[in-house]
Amino acid sequence: MTGPGVTRVLVADDQTVVREGIVMLLGLLPGIEVVGSAADGEEAVALVARHHPDVVLMDLRMPRCDGVEATRRIRAGYPGTEVVVLTTYADDESLFPALRAGARGYLTKDAGGEEIARAIADVRSGAAGLSPQVQLRLLERLSGDAAPVPEAASEAVSEPAPVRPSTEPPDGLTAREAEVLGLIAEGLSNTEIARRLYVSPATVKTHINNLFAKTGVRDRAQAVAYAFRHGITGSPQ
Repeated sequence: MTGPGVTRVLVADDQTVVREGIVMLLGLLPGIEVVGSAADGEEAVALVARHHPDVVLMDLRMPRCDGVEATRRIRAGYPGTEVVVLTTYADDESLFPALRAGARGYLTKDAGGEEIARAIADVRSGAAGLSPQVQLRLLERLSGDAAPVPEAASEAVSEPAPVRPSTEPPDGLTAREAEVLGLIAEGLSNTEIARRLYVSPATVKTHINNLFAKTGVRDRAQAVAYAFRHGITGSPQ
């Protein structure tokens, strides 16, 4: 199945049964073509170079090259390929390094076919493809309600503790750009942000382009991490 509207997906997981099961599941979903499967991060990077998929479904704990490093290399070398993490783990030590490496989606392996398909569609459209529990985890960290991360884990994640927002937004952001950034951190799509702020999607896109340029972030996952570091949250309902 190829052609316009078809999303080409690569699956990376070191467990054969799991990998083959995901491939089989994706084969049943409309609009998705599986172009390959990899048993570790090294193979995943090599297959991305060969097939140029739209999306990689990436496990984290793999031999030779783990999912975080593979994600970093794919996003650096093949920016047209998005990465959705599909893993057993949703702890801070797994979540934040993957997002910092460039993953734009993060699901746990209890996700069903509909949730996986939605995450793939979300990252293809420029939104974040995050599971509800991961979104909750990010919001907890943004609000400072989560339990503190152990010192060793904090060093690995390189995420400072949430800070109290200053009177003026950082890096020359306007108040509206900071508001849009906070809504990105909540996991809202451009359309949802436009609806929340009563503006057009084109206006939202302009704000996003401006705030990305000012903050130096490359994608929405990095924008979430930036918002967390600076204590930026979205507007009230």
